[in-house]
Amino acid sequence: MDKQRTIVVALGGNALQKQGEASSEAQRRVAAETIRQLLPLVQAGHRVAIVHGNGPQVGNIVLHEEAVNTDDVPSLPLDDCGAMSQGLIGFWLQQAFQDSFRAHQMSDKHAVSLVTQTIVSGDDAAFQNPTKPIGPFYSEEEAKAVQAERGYVVKEDAGRGWRRVVPSPKPVEIVEAPIIKALVEAGVLVVSTGGGGIPVLRQEDGTLTGVEAVIDKDFGAATLANLLHADTLLILTSVDAAKVNFNQPNEEALGQISAEEMQKHIDDGQFAAGSMLPKAQAALQFVSGGEGRTAVITSLEKTTEAIDGTAGTRIVS
Repeated sequence: MDKQRTIVVALGGNALQKQGEASSEAQRRVAAETIRQLLPLVQAGHRVAIVHGNGPQVGNIVLHEEAVNTDDVPSLPLDDCGAMSQGLIGFWLQQAFQDSFRAHQMSDKHAVSLVTQTIVSGDDAAFQNPTKPIGPFYSEEEAKAVQAERGYVVKEDAGRGWRRVVPSPKPVEIVEAPIIKALVEAGVLVVSTGGGGIPVLRQEDGTLTGVEAVIDKDFGAATLANLLHADTLLILTSVDAAKVNFNQPNEEALGQISAEEMQKHIDDGQFAAGSMLPKAQAALQFVSGGEGRTAVITSLEKTTEAIDGTAGTRIVS
């Protein structure tokens, strides 16, 4: 690895929960495995900030909420559920990092997690067209009943059943960014902006109010990386690189490309919405924000090689 950098790492859901393993013990085990892949970044002297997804965890919290929703136990709003997931996942990750630092005799290193609020715009078009599915699957009949009873917006989800959908507005500002920046510059590994941050609206008097929405984690990570003046945005997902002509005979993994080339692939519809598209868009947003920036899309297992420049898709400004 080359010179010391400030690196924002966006962890996908697969880095926190394996399919069908939703117990706390299983997710702690996956978190520990994840940290083993990321530790070399810290050992190399880089300043590291971690952003994580929270989709499966918020889904589980919503399931629990709906299971116990009675007059005696009222359900929590979605922003509260997001805060719960941030605290839970942050706890797993910071503990796993601290255990790893201790095991490797890195007594000067510290990890902390921070419950993070992200300001969104009330004028964002996403509020008029909710698209982000959360929570359990329903039959059409069950979905219509839930819609009538709880006021949810429900839609059919890719042939798998009906689900509640909520807005997914773009992040505007991260409230705790100055604190995160100070900690990262002091050499502390910070876990923050989980699930893209808890979405909040800023009122005319300056106060903040939570809103029923979910922010895309990759856009949250790009926003944080910009606010930290990071050198690198590392987006970790389930594949080693972004690909064009995906699942076609002429499929091609992308190596190092320019921002202009990435924009062309986006315009050509090469990336699936809800899958690689937001990652490509977030990467492009980051590198377009300043000179000398690099965004990398790769798998957790290729972290070290990707930072060295020998793996993954690298988008340069």
